[in-house]
Amino acid sequence: MILITSPTVTYLSHRFHISQKKSPQIRRSREISAVDRSCNPWQTINRFKLQTRNSSFSCYARRKLETATVEDEDDPLRRIVRYLLWTTEAVYILWLFLLPYAPGDPVWAISSETVNSLLGLSLNFFFILPLTNSVGFHFLQAPVLHPMAEGLFNFVIAWTLMFAPLLYTDRKRDRYKSSLDILWSLMMFLTNTFLIPYMALRLNEADPDDKPSKRSKLGEAMTNGASIVGLTGATVCLISVLWSLYGRADGDFGGVMDRWQYLIGYLGSERLAYAFIWDICLYTIFQPWLIGENLQNVKKSKIELVKYLRFVPVFGLLVYLLFLNLDDEAR
Repeated sequence: MILITSPTVTYLSHRFHISQKKSPQIRRSREISAVDRSCNPWQTINRFKLQTRNSSFSCYARRKLETATVEDEDDPLRRIVRYLLWTTEAVYILWLFLLPYAPGDPVWAISSETVNSLLGLSLNFFFILPLTNSVGFHFLQAPVLHPMAEGLFNFVIAWTLMFAPLLYTDRKRDRYKSSLDILWSLMMFLTNTFLIPYMALRLNEADPDDKPSKRSKLGEAMTNGASIVGLTGATVCLISVLWSLYGRADGDFGGVMDRWQYLIGYLGSERLAYAFIWDICLYTIFQPWLIGENLQNVKKSKIELVKYLRFVPVFGLLVYLLFLNLDDEAR
């Protein structure tokens, strides 16, 4: 067989062999997949080593994975939840404050008896006056009210106190553009209705231009003393339950069944007591919701414990505050 080779083919073959000898040898040494925790927890690092005749050098290529988080997307579910929260706020204001259909008197027709009862409950705040009177200190005489009314009032107020560190450590608190100090103060000394708009506004989309705001002095005090706040609130809640059942034993308030019957009648005739039941129901929903979205604030060894106990009213919030760890939070 005769092989005929043209000059053009011979030239191209010769050039190909020369280029193979002179071209740099590129060897891929290894590929490293690592997590850059100091910058972004979802990054991949690829390392290539290039070798030539005279020198070698390493090249790093970093690729940032595109990750979509449901948290930052304004999905239909979040819009529905926001709508339900604003609807709840409207119903709360209309039903409990303005309309005459709920038990008791609306705000515009409040009776002097209700005002006097509210002032008496405020004076017996956290049972300080009744307890000091019982041990012989009478610098100010405590008003004598039904222990069930005192217990219900102080239970809700103590639980509201415990919500302060939770709000100040909420990772989405900056989406609420107003003052958290004012918000919590209104919750503490007026009504829980102010917490509902906060829960709705924190579902808004995050503004990428916003920087995390520093906590106020009140926020720092509540956060740094979270364990003290939690223990104080939980203790008052426990005292409130015991006081409702056994407090003022020397008075003519009857036994446990008598007091229970009074509570039923109290809820059906007094707008203030009726509103407290609404507050307890809302707190029971908002507590596990907020704690569940802030589990990263808890010590790592206690996350699973807090995750399950957060559904227990009051106690779940106490556990969150006792195991709070904010060392890694950007303030």
